[in-house]
Amino acid sequence: MKTKPMLLTALFTSAALLSACVVEPARPPEPAPRVEVVPPAPSPGYHWVKGHYRWEGNHWAWVPGHWVAAY
Repeated sequence: MKTKPMLLTALFTSAALLSACVVEPARPPEPAPRVEVVPPAPSPGYHWVKGHYRWEGNHWAWVPGHWVAAY
């Protein structure tokens, strides 16, 4: 009767491994980019990074464009 403990061990191991699986629902498509008016650069040596959408776990969130110092 060695088969029963091995079967139970395999069953519990499989259950433990499968319980760690996370099924994420399908994301809705990313919305169209927003139109941004680029303000003047704060000073020479900056470049504009345009805005984009970022997935926030259950929705798309807009990250506005901004100026970044070029090094």
